[in-house]
Amino acid sequence: METGPDSLFVTLLFLLHSSHSESEKFEVLGPTDPIVAVAGDDIILPCYLKPNISAEDMTVDWLNLDFKDGRVYRYQNRKIIREDQIPSYIGRTSLFKEELWRGNTSLKLTRVQGTDEGRYKCFIKALSWYDDFTIQVLVKAVGSKPVVSIEGHREGGMGLLCESEGWHPEPELAWLDSKGVHLSAGPPETHRDFKGFYRVKQHVIVQETNTNRFTCRVQQSRINEKMETEVHLPSELFDTTPWRISFIVLSCLGAITVIGLSLAIYCICIKKEDITEKLDELRKERGK
Repeated sequence: METGPDSLFVTLLFLLHSSHSESEKFEVLGPTDPIVAVAGDDIILPCYLKPNISAEDMTVDWLNLDFKDGRVYRYQNRKIIREDQIPSYIGRTSLFKEELWRGNTSLKLTRVQGTDEGRYKCFIKALSWYDDFTIQVLVKAVGSKPVVSIEGHREGGMGLLCESEGWHPEPELAWLDSKGVHLSAGPPETHRDFKGFYRVKQHVIVQETNTNRFTCRVQQSRINEKMETEVHLPSELFDTTPWRISFIVLSCLGAITVIGLSLAIYCICIKKEDITEKLDELRKERGK
């Protein structure tokens, strides 16, 4: 069979295309262990190509899979595409552009906040090939020391309130007596701010004990953090006797006053009757 110029040309094109396709094939790699980020710090999410070919003319997409339409960053046609970026990431994300030529597509994320926790996908696309890798990011934030305030007398004892804020993940709050025994308290109240940090508070009613010492504990097991605040309540705060005595004294004074007024009115009436009788007697004598 003869081989003409046309068939040679087609064969050459096929070989060139095959060679080009093979040269574009790559793997996207990154860390398999979760990245633990401290709130407020800057972190790097490692991502790179294997082999270390240039990514300068590729599309680099970073996505947060826990968001709907969760685009964190896009690089395409050698420029940054800011459309459809999650608002909370604006101004906090960047690539190492000087490293793209060697296949480094890592993302730098600054001023980490609670809402940054999640699964991130590093997606790289060339003309005829693409691959991706997913990284888990965990955010750690240690909140404030618990603040305990006295709310005053409540039915059954003294009311206390404990509050703490700035935590991530959500912490647990508990009240304990001087022996470390958990106290029965009201349901915890939790609020999450726009940056994803948690504020918790809880009410409790305590009764007088031999120590009058009570502890509010806030802890987060995942990040192995715990904070406590102890409060000592003077016995006088529990003593309601002075109020009862005052009430009894005032009641007695009121009763005495009422009785005194009644007696005074009675006496006045008696005297008035005596005077009237004497006047009548005088009139009768003069009439004679």
